Amino acid sequence: MLIEPLFSFADSQPDEIAVVDDRGQVTHAQLAALAVEWSRRIADLTDRPVVGLLAPSSSTYVAAFFAIWLAGKVVVPINFLLGDDALRHIVADSGIDLVLTVGPLANRIVAMGARIVDLAQLPPAPPSPTDAPSIPSVRPDDLAVLMYTSGTAGRPKGVRLSHGNLAADVDACIQRAALQHQHRFLGVVPLFHSFGMTAMMLAPVRLGAPMIYQSRFSAVAALNAIRDHHVSLMFAVPSMFAAIAHLKNARREDFSSIYAMISGGEPQSHALRQTFAERFGVTLYEGYGMTETSPVVALNVPHDHRPGSVGRPVPGAVARIVDDAGAHLPPDHIGEIQLAGPMVTSGYHNLPAETAAAFTPDGFLKTGDLGRLDADGYLHITGRIKEMIIVAGEKASPREIEEILLRHPDIADAAVVGRPDPHRGESIVAFVIPHPDAAPAPAALRDFCRDQGLAPWKCPREVRVVADLPRSPTGKVLKRILNERLEHEPKE
Repeated sequence: MLIEPLFSFADSQPDEIAVVDDRGQVTHAQLAALAVEWSRRIADLTDRPVVGLLAPSSSTYVAAFFAIWLAGKVVVPINFLLGDDALRHIVADSGIDLVLTVGPLANRIVAMGARIVDLAQLPPAPPSPTDAPSIPSVRPDDLAVLMYTSGTAGRPKGVRLSHGNLAADVDACIQRAALQHQHRFLGVVPLFHSFGMTAMMLAPVRLGAPMIYQSRFSAVAALNAIRDHHVSLMFAVPSMFAAIAHLKNARREDFSSIYAMISGGEPQSHALRQTFAERFGVTLYEGYGMTETSPVVALNVPHDHRPGSVGRPVPGAVARIVDDAGAHLPPDHIGEIQLAGPMVTSGYHNLPAETAAAFTPDGFLKTGDLGRLDADGYLHITGRIKEMIIVAGEKASPREIEEILLRHPDIADAAVVGRPDPHRGESIVAFVIPHPDAAPAPAALRDFCRDQGLAPWKCPREVRVVADLPRSPTGKVLKRILNERLEHEPKE
């Protein structure tokens, strides 16, 4: 399914560049040779069906990922930015006893009961595979990746993604976005994240397209990579695009090679889209997905997009909107988004009750996201069910309020949460990051929300100007942390 292209391009275009990373570049033939050599070592070292992978985005990561598959094993990507408790849970819950890693990252795993292979210490592979690899025969339902969620709400959960799930999503993304072999991918979202894995590794490997990786995101380095490598495709989260937009030396001509810049992971603001369009002449497209859907299920693309939406569902994905009772809603009615299709997980590892609760009787995944489908089939995300704020019996969507705040010229980013209020149920608290040299007054920001037509009960009761917001490794704002801060504050 997804293994064969690695070797077909190593055979047909052995000397073409496959990966450029912080350490240099490797060809298709070299990448395939590494995968073959390391797969043999894996097979000799463990009898267990799962192998951990703990490494930054690089040619090493890609080769190790495919080596695990070549050895007939399941990949467990490990987020190296997690704390020790979360890492310990992943090691125990997945059942891995072997982790492929590099350098200092190895020290964190040794104390957790798993053995390591430090890939940086292995001898170099030959310039190409010494003989034809034995590619394991896999069925669509065979488990391919055990992808642990980031743990924004408790311990990380292992999402079971099959070879069929991943192949279906890769093919759907390629078809929907009209991706080509000649495209050059810039990978800034970590490969241990489902977005990075599919969009920045599996899709380009399928196409034989070159991948340019950064081990850690830097707006300056990303802009340099776009210039130097004539990048045509970049997938990132909005905060990464915002960092690039703030670079004073970024010019319109720097983006002349771009085919598409696509964001996901969190809402993309109108202000950010407008900045890219006016300053660089680039349209930022938005997509939608989750780890449980491999992850992409909807996507705006150059030939078919609607600003403010996350696009139409990719081929094979089915989205529907339901009310609180589970009844289907007509176009332009807001309700829970439910998803089905060949890219949707079969469930969570070792969590049968949570798996059962996550699906409807007819097999649709309950996303917990609120949204609507318009009459033309474009999906619009309006918020999270659990994040809805109830003010005196009325529902307020944090996303709507954040979008208003981001219209203010002094505001770079915003996050809105609710805090318990003995009189109103909840009150609205906004955390805002100002642009450099700006000093917005909280009272003025509340007035701005009212002037923009926001209903009085939706206007933040409190606005806090902060230097930063708590974020996941991919830049997503962790509202749980903001809620915890408010919860532990002294009561007035």
